[in-house]
This record gives sequence, structure tokens and C-alpha cells, in this order.
Amino acid sequence: MTKTVRMMNLARQILLLLAAAVGLVGLTASAQMIASPSQAEAAAKAPSPVDRAASGDSPDDLGPLATDLSPALTHAAVRKAARKVADWQLARAEKTFNQQWTYAALYDGMLAASKATGDTRYHNAMVRMAQRFDWKLLNVRFPHADDMALGQAYLDLYSETRDPVRMADTKANLDKLIVRKDDPSKLLWWWCDALFMAPPVLARVSVATGDRRYLDYMDREWWQTSASLYDPVEHLYFRDSRFFTQRQYNGQKIFWARGNGWVMGAFAKVLEVMPNDYPNRGKYIAQYQEMAERIASIQGSDGLWRSGLLDPLAYDLPEVSGSAFFTYSLAWGINHGLLNRSRFEPVVLRAWAGMQKHIYADGRLGSIQPIDGQPGKFKPSASYVYGVGGFLLAASEVDAMAER
Repeated sequence: MTKTVRMMNLARQILLLLAAAVGLVGLTASAQMIASPSQAEAAAKAPSPVDRAASGDSPDDLGPLATDLSPALTHAAVRKAARKVADWQLARAEKTFNQQWTYAALYDGMLAASKATGDTRYHNAMVRMAQRFDWKLLNVRFPHADDMALGQAYLDLYSETRDPVRMADTKANLDKLIVRKDDPSKLLWWWCDALFMAPPVLARVSVATGDRRYLDYMDREWWQTSASLYDPVEHLYFRDSRFFTQRQYNGQKIFWARGNGWVMGAFAKVLEVMPNDYPNRGKYIAQYQEMAERIASIQGSDGLWRSGLLDPLAYDLPEVSGSAFFTYSLAWGINHGLLNRSRFEPVVLRAWAGMQKHIYADGRLGSIQPIDGQPGKFKPSASYVYGVGGFLLAASEVDAMAER
């Protein structure tokens, strides 16, 4: 990008900001409770408890990419790719398993990979993990959604045995959450990632207990977040309120790929357990389908999406974690009859093929943006556990597509 073009884009951003200040460009949100920029800025500056070193790395020299994989929509081809990535990640990461959101996404993917491939090693590793942590959540920042994300794996494992120990701590934390009074000055789930972290846990506890209070609480908080962060014109979520008036170099709004990937993954995770007769189920489906159409429309020529969704030329590499969650959610929608197969199967297959081009010979999955809360750049080798989790979730649903 030339200096002249950058200056023109900067001037455009300044004009947009001035327009917003005088009311010519309004914020897209219209909720009673809106995430304030100061809330998001304070949270972004706060120290993070996440163990970044354990979550992944970005070495300089990794050797060749895999040449033994196929993008074909067959069980054999899909499961081979899933096993290659899962085996590499499990061998590398099991010694650093923790209770943080980064690994929670990986655990979800490992459980899905076990079901798809029939390989019990992945499932058994998740049981060992849960036993190691006594089936407890991290619970250091209540009511922070990130610390509840591990509950997804616990609840999925609980559904296999109905052993109350597997759900007890998660339920105890959610029992405190659902009686918590909303703070009118602070949105509980003020960042869009939160929709993947807490709502699927609330939905699963609701199903496990038969108590709709958990689902009703989730429903209220979800739509408060949506009213604040969902852009009804672009059909995408702002990551948080810091981005309401910021713009990309090309003048487009800033929508983060992984943030929207979290949301799309959340739709699949929530809708798969939400009762068909739940009053607002149709509202979730409508927004999910809106987002699916928008995401499909901005897919890259390589089948993947860039970190900043509406300014792909500003980013050299595709972002695999966001792309993985999109692929997972779109394939899930096809498999569950919520998305038209003829429209979305080509999108899914292009994405699946695109992601395989970032698998190394040893099974490392690259081109995953490190921990962040906004679009960014990274090395081709960058591999982080949450992105692998998304890939394995995608593999499980692409594998299910092969049956149809």
C-alpha cells in the first residue's frame, strides 16, 4: 500500500469520525444497555491471566507442508486430516492442559474429533484433563465468561454418564450467575467472543437439569450483547465497542474474523441443544442465517477469510482460527437443515481445502492469529490451541456432510 493511499484512507477515517460526532453516522446499536468504549478499553488494558506460552507459538523454520492430505469429501480423507492435526496437538499440548478459554476450545474440538474418527484417545485425554482439574472451572474472575468456557467439555462428558460430579462445580457457578443483577452501566458480555464462552454452557446445564432459568438468563444476556455489538447492516459483530467508529485502511468497518468465528460457533453450540419450542429459537436462527450469508459472500479466493474481514488486502495471510469456526458453523447448519446445501456446501468445501494448505508435514496447523482482540498479522507457522479446536470441530461437521 503506497504512502499516498494510506494518507487518503487516513483522511477518510477522520471524516467518518467527524460525521459520527455530529450524528451523521450513528452507532449501529440501539439497546437499552450498550457496551461503552471505556468499559472495553479498561478491560483490554487489564492484565490477562491467560498462559500465552502454553497456548501456542510461531517458530521461524518449520520445514515442509503436508503432501499426504486430500480435500475430498470422504470419510477417509476428512478423518485423516483430523487425526494428523489432533495427534500433533495432543502430543504437544497435553502436558500444558489448563482451565483457560484457550484450551477449552481445544477440548471441544478433541471431543468432536473422537466422535468423528472413532479414536478414543482424544476422548480419554479429555477425561484425564477433567479429572486432573476435579471437574472444576477456573473461577478467578466471576462472572467473566472466559472462565466458564471449560464447562462445555464438562457438560458434554457429563451427558455420557450422568455422574453429578462432572457437572456440580459448573452448575454451582451458573447458579450464582443467573441470580446476578445486571449492572445498567456495564454489559456482562461486552465482547463478542463471550457468546462462545458462556452461552453454550448455560444451554447445556438447562438441558441437563430441565431448568429453563439457565436458558432464559442466557437468552436475555445474548440479545443485550447483540443489540450492542451486532451491525444490522453488515450482518457482522463488532468485537467490542472500541471498534464502533474505527475503520480499516480502505475505509470499511473493522470486523474481526476470529470474533465473528466465535459467534458463529456459538450459534451451532447453542442451537444444537436448545429445545425446538423455545420461544426465541427463531430469532437465533434468523441472525445465524443472516451472518452465514454475509460470511459466505466475503470468502477469499483461497477459501479462507482474513483477520480483518472487510479489508482482506491489508492482511498477507488468511486467518485459520476464524476460518475454522466459520467452516464448523456453516457445515453444522447444512447438516441440521438450517442452511441450503447447494448454496453453502461449495463455501464449506473451499474453506476445508484452504485450511489443509496450512497443515505442516508433522501435523502442525499454521496461520492462526495469536491471542488478541482485534485483527492483526502473524507468521505462517503461528499455531494456537483454540484454532486447532476450531479445525477439529470443522472436521467433525465436514465428516458428517460426507454421509449425506
